[in-house]
Amino acid sequence: MPGEDIENRGGRGGRGGGTGEVKNRVNIRSYSASSSSYLIDGSETQWTSWLIPMFVVANVAVFLVVMYVNNCPKSNLGFQGKCLVRFLGRFSFQPIKENPLFGPSSETLEKLGALEWTRVVKRHQGWRLVTCIWLHAGVIHLVANMLSLVFIGIRLEQQFGFVRVGIIFLLSGFGGSILSSLFIRNNISVGASGALFGLLGAMLSELLTNWTIYTNKGAALITLLIVIVINLGIGILPHVDNYAHIGGFLTGFLLGFVLLPRPQFRWLEQRNLRAGGVRLENKYRPYQYALWVVSLALLIVGFTVALVMLFRGENGNDHCHWCHYVTCVPTSRWNCDDN
Repeated sequence: MPGEDIENRGGRGGRGGGTGEVKNRVNIRSYSASSSSYLIDGSETQWTSWLIPMFVVANVAVFLVVMYVNNCPKSNLGFQGKCLVRFLGRFSFQPIKENPLFGPSSETLEKLGALEWTRVVKRHQGWRLVTCIWLHAGVIHLVANMLSLVFIGIRLEQQFGFVRVGIIFLLSGFGGSILSSLFIRNNISVGASGALFGLLGAMLSELLTNWTIYTNKGAALITLLIVIVINLGIGILPHVDNYAHIGGFLTGFLLGFVLLPRPQFRWLEQRNLRAGGVRLENKYRPYQYALWVVSLALLIVGFTVALVMLFRGENGNDHCHWCHYVTCVPTSRWNCDDN
């Protein structure tokens, strides 16, 4: 998939505000999931993927509800042009000048749970840190994110089960929302990019923590790193919320060390032989235990500090004066003032 996970950050200012920032969609077509190079134990469970398809269905259903509430023919004042695809009735899209992603107005998204700093901090609507993950700015945004979710999530769920993959998806989306809120105050944000980048981060940490049981690990690592760099690089374009990408990626990366370690191959062999009186090898290697402890500690400390800073109303830019370049780099073709 060509890489942009369009997690949209709509500009405030109601129906004339435009869609604002767009988060980049994860491009993983070139990365073959890790099972292709994994020495699979015959007794290992191969899970049936049902949670990721349910996430896709839920996101589509929510988008339809959003478009129903938006009701462009009734609410559009005509300043930005006429509604698009008007034969859809109340499901028609906002004018292209207002929302080029073929979706609702930023006002509707904000009303239904988009991430917005003032509402989260000043009005104590912390639930928006979660609800924004399920909203999308338009059809293009929705399709891009759902294709990425299918490519990344189904294979992970088949290997590790719905519980672990579901935890990674939801906590990564939450982590991306927190980091975005710490740095961005003037726009709304919707979409599942933080959660998708979390799954991508978990793929990387899973490869690293299970390094010894892979046969084609060097090529897999290089390919995955290239995919990550390209997608994060797209995030420096204007109107793209790279903070949510980075927050989700870091959360998923640490969660991968906690939730996705595999037993070492020798332990699996000895367990399958069931030799009486033979002391089994340790299930995990010492470095896997160390990564588990360090990652869990960093997750707890990171979430605690970030949430305290957020609800105390602190601005992350005051503590990091160069961080605005992470999400937008000004050039002769555009400026980053709106970011």
